[in-house]
Amino acid sequence: MSILLPEIIVSNTDSRKMIFQALAQGKLRKLASRLYTSNFIDTPETIIKRNLWHIIGQLVPGALIADRTALELKPAADGSVFVVSNKKRDIKLTSITIRPRKGQPVLPSDSPFMGNLYLSSNARAYLENMRISRPRGRSVARTLGTHEIEVRLDNILRKSGEAALQQIRDQARKLAPYLHLEKEFNQLDEIIGTLLGTRDAPILSKSGIARKMGEPYDPDRLQLFEVLHNFLHEMPPIIRPAPMATETLAFYEAYFSNFIEGTEFSVSEAEEIVFEFKVPINRPADAHDVIGTYQIVSDNKEMQKIPKSFEDFIMLMKQRHAIIMEKRLEKLPGAFKTERNRAGSTLFVNPELVTGTLKKGFELYRSLETPFERSVFIMFLVTEVHPFADGNGRIARIMMNAELVAGGEHRIIIPTVYRNNYLMALKAMTHNKRPDALVRTLDFAQRYTARVDWSNRAISQKILQKTNAFTDPNEADLQDIRLTLPDDTLLADAREFYPGDST
Repeated sequence: MSILLPEIIVSNTDSRKMIFQALAQGKLRKLASRLYTSNFIDTPETIIKRNLWHIIGQLVPGALIADRTALELKPAADGSVFVVSNKKRDIKLTSITIRPRKGQPVLPSDSPFMGNLYLSSNARAYLENMRISRPRGRSVARTLGTHEIEVRLDNILRKSGEAALQQIRDQARKLAPYLHLEKEFNQLDEIIGTLLGTRDAPILSKSGIARKMGEPYDPDRLQLFEVLHNFLHEMPPIIRPAPMATETLAFYEAYFSNFIEGTEFSVSEAEEIVFEFKVPINRPADAHDVIGTYQIVSDNKEMQKIPKSFEDFIMLMKQRHAIIMEKRLEKLPGAFKTERNRAGSTLFVNPELVTGTLKKGFELYRSLETPFERSVFIMFLVTEVHPFADGNGRIARIMMNAELVAGGEHRIIIPTVYRNNYLMALKAMTHNKRPDALVRTLDFAQRYTARVDWSNRAISQKILQKTNAFTDPNEADLQDIRLTLPDDTLLADAREFYPGDST
């Protein structure tokens, strides 16, 4: 009866004879010194990467994952994995090198890890990474260095709050004497204190400097903004000149923008609310959301206002938010949020980072040239920061279309059926850094808006119905119904059936 061999086998006194026999029978192959595999398909690098911690635990049992590896939890750029062990020599495994050093053995605050390994506590890892180390030859340095430590600590502060930093500092203070790292603790204490605003030590990282200057921002979001900015900057210009918006276009812009956010009325109900001021007794706040949005987007003078400075940007957003949210006092009309908000799996920017993150994004916005580029960027900037407690999507789309109106170009309307396409494109940018999906989605929406006849509501409604604009997006996905561009025949039929310019 044949024995099923594991993918990885490490040679030792007990396994040596079995390995010798399996090699002779062609059931094993050698990967590195003392390391064998029964996998004859995948590359050695793939096999070692998949079983990395198990292999290290077998080759250096009881080792403590330390130094930069304790914080990165992956091999460094050169393949180095740093551990504390009584082993003296580096262990080479194809592209991976285990680099042991002597040091304080496992402490009670350290944790058991995979296999036979232990993992340094956060406090110990930060302390030991404060030590200065220099790379050997082409190898990376054993420790991360002050700049990287600042970035990581600022990230903890953004995501977990002050208590998380204070806990690391308190634990590091207790550990420092055992590790003989009192000097390193003092340096770590200075950095944490400066990030918390209680000290005034020199700071190296951009995010740390911004926090020290009172303008902290979210560096992860800034990376997203840079990706989108560069994509927009390099793409061929999209230019679609448009006449001044009609009352009908403004109505449907307000109608669809609210419908996307869950403020759902039938078209006839929305028309009564906007044009006849018939506010449903049981839904006055919802009705005002639609009225407030229409009030802004139907004012062509207002929609030609675009920010010339960062102060203008903040003022325009807050003024427009105050109009839409006027009847929702609990949503702080015209004021930025005081609590962090989320949508599904997306957690938006912390309140304390809103202004700084918007400012960093606005600096990129200023260098974009065409109205379409600026419209896409400013919409994503507002959406991704989510500066208000509610109404962020509507404000983002108003800021987007204001850029297009000011540039004399067609607005972008997101019909109900296109809602999921729009939201998925935003998620693709947020989670996967896919600007192409976002630009492609908004480009189609603008082409669609440009093709609809907005001369009166009857004509527009027939075109919207025939192109599936009102279809529930989830039903549309199930039935493979898509938003379609109106062709010349549909436009002619709608105009013939509803002649004249009256609304």
